[in-house]
Amino acid sequence: MGKQVNPRRVAENEALAVGTMLRGSPQKLNLVAETIRGMPVEKALTSLQFNRRAAAEQVRKVLESAVANAENNHNLDVDQLVVVEASVGKSLVMKRFRARARGRVGKILKPFSRIRIVVREVEEI
Repeated sequence: MGKQVNPRRVAENEALAVGTMLRGSPQKLNLVAETIRGMPVEKALTSLQFNRRAAAEQVRKVLESAVANAENNHNLDVDQLVVVEASVGKSLVMKRFRARARGRVGKILKPFSRIRIVVREVEEI
């Protein structure tokens, strides 16, 4: 008697990757994520490679992970993949402070984000 297998969270022709604890605000990360929604994977990777925003590197790594999951775990064709979902959410916020004049403090918030990318195999792109 073994442990039961978890049901899949996505359809049979989909694969996902989740990046947790990505340093940066969800608002800035979402600006990059919205540029790749609905794109074919090959075009999305090229777009992220030449994007000037710092968050683009983190989004590209998660997208590459989703493509690798699709190829190795679910036997999907890499050339037929499209980015279906790229959603960004909040993770924890590190709180720091900086001493200011007259005994006051300046609050410093260092936000972390999480991103969920789902790729789907389609017939014709």
